[in-house]
Amino acid sequence: MQLDILTPEKKIYEGDVYGIYLPGVSGYFEILDKHAPMVAALGEGEMKILTDKTSSESYNIKGGFLEMNNNKAVVLIEGAEKK
Repeated sequence: MQLDILTPEKKIYEGDVYGIYLPGVSGYFEILDKHAPMVAALGEGEMKILTDKTSSESYNIKGGFLEMNNNKAVVLIEGAEKK
């Protein structure tokens, strides 16, 4: 699936990924390839980008939103710090 991660200042990530693990306002959830369309509010916590089945990148985020549609995920966040 295609993933774009954006902050008000810059684009943090763009590329094809296996999935993403996100801090929702009610707990963590995971989005994988071909997930159903959805919009979700994000809380503060660790966001993990699953680049493939064995490797990942992690960021601490400060809340935002996720939109998933047509196998493309767009994550809009207030700020992120790479772990």
